[in-house]
Amino acid sequence: MSSFFSFLCLEICVIVFLISTDFKITINAMSVLSDRITTRCEFYNHSMCSESKNNSGQGCIREEECELQGDGKRSHCYVVWKTDENGNLNLTLKGCFLNNEGCYNKTECIDRAQKPKNKYLFCCCEGDMCNQNFTWEPTPTEPPPIKAPNPVSNEMDNVYLPIWIFMSVLIICAVGGFLVYWLYNRHKHVFNELPTMEPNPRPPPSPYLDLRPIQLIEVKARGRFGAVWKALHKTEEVAVKVFPVQDKQSWLSEQEIYKLPYMDHPNVLQFIGVEKHGDNLQAEFWLITEYHDHGSLCDYLKAHTLTWPELCRIAETMTMGLMHLHEDVRSKSLEHFVKPAIAHRDFKSKNVLLKSDMTACIADFGLALIFYSGKSCGDTHGQVGTRRYMAPEVLEGAINFTPDAFLRIDMYACGLVLWELVSRCIAQDGPVSDYRLPFEEEVGQHPTLEDMQESVVQRKVRPTIPETWRNHPGLVGICDTMEECWDHDAEARLSASCVMERITMLRPQLKRIICKTVE
Repeated sequence: MSSFFSFLCLEICVIVFLISTDFKITINAMSVLSDRITTRCEFYNHSMCSESKNNSGQGCIREEECELQGDGKRSHCYVVWKTDENGNLNLTLKGCFLNNEGCYNKTECIDRAQKPKNKYLFCCCEGDMCNQNFTWEPTPTEPPPIKAPNPVSNEMDNVYLPIWIFMSVLIICAVGGFLVYWLYNRHKHVFNELPTMEPNPRPPPSPYLDLRPIQLIEVKARGRFGAVWKALHKTEEVAVKVFPVQDKQSWLSEQEIYKLPYMDHPNVLQFIGVEKHGDNLQAEFWLITEYHDHGSLCDYLKAHTLTWPELCRIAETMTMGLMHLHEDVRSKSLEHFVKPAIAHRDFKSKNVLLKSDMTACIADFGLALIFYSGKSCGDTHGQVGTRRYMAPEVLEGAINFTPDAFLRIDMYACGLVLWELVSRCIAQDGPVSDYRLPFEEEVGQHPTLEDMQESVVQRKVRPTIPETWRNHPGLVGICDTMEECWDHDAEARLSASCVMERITMLRPQLKRIICKTVE
């Protein structure tokens, strides 16, 4: 037995020596890699190629020099391609892929997935121009045969075999735990960097969502709190809103709203997750949501007109989303609120998104205010939002700090958005004018706070409603509704539920009017 424990101690010492040696080799290897010259990769971007290029994209392929890495990071090359209905491979993206451990020591760009997910394939490799050629080689599904263990040769081995197995497993677990702890502390502040759609870009840090990388594709919008990107999460399109470090509070406010109970609603933008990247002044904060290709209502109206059914569908679902925000959801016992009431405080057509089925959903809750039962509104600033959509009481700084007062401020802005919808509806009795923002005719495109105060508060100006709008039996109801929403007296404004009910009733009434006219 003494010889056995002596041999065991010797084995532990050898393992510790091997581990420490392996760490030194790894660190030395990483330092050598960091001294290498800049990696070169083939670059290709399908959306940047003109339609006159051939499908293979050869006319757009060029050489890209990857950013020089430090601190043990490596540069790699990557390829994204997809298959069409005939099984043909079509190239989508090529370029530099920075510091992804899954690409280490891969000299060839090969995707070994069993099958493409939504027709997309991805591979990465290490080495100059290693992404010139790329293949798809699915791994075999059948596991390799398990070899039978060798028979124990003597009785002494039979006696000590369980002990050897137990001690070996114990040592492996201890070593494995140490390795995991060491790797976590070494890499916990390191994030992948992925390509953008711009030529020769400096790729922004990309987060991990469920340990899967997100590829930023292109900037779709820019606002006061950062940029909104169209991104690819594996093969699914998502939207990524990137907040700079100075807007961290807006990032926290948005996720607080999304994480409230009962916020999963078809007319409220669907929340997916959040990520934080970088440290100190280089920190970025990411909000990941569902992606809608039509974009904001404002951008859509600039390029499209609406039919009467489309106007009703957008207005009805938009007010349904606003109604869900404004209402509190109580528990069955009515003792407490499950979902408190929420005031958006920056409601406008830019913050209403259009889905592919032409229904609306509300987004951007960076300024939203939550009204918890039994609590005051807190030390909040009243004069926030977009000047053009500010209610008279907001412009003159005369807000009554109650939940109902803030909800009526949202309804004033809702009336202005309804005006935008009607202005682009082809059902009006006359030509449809170009898209204009509310008050653009009265105060221009960039009004000051003083301009809005003079027009809205002192002169009580509202956007013009032409008589041609009132000649349509349905639009006249919308016009009356918007006027009641932007009433100067906040107490006289309609609620979101009332607006939604009115619009819901307009469509069947209009059908009856049309039928009588035909008869």
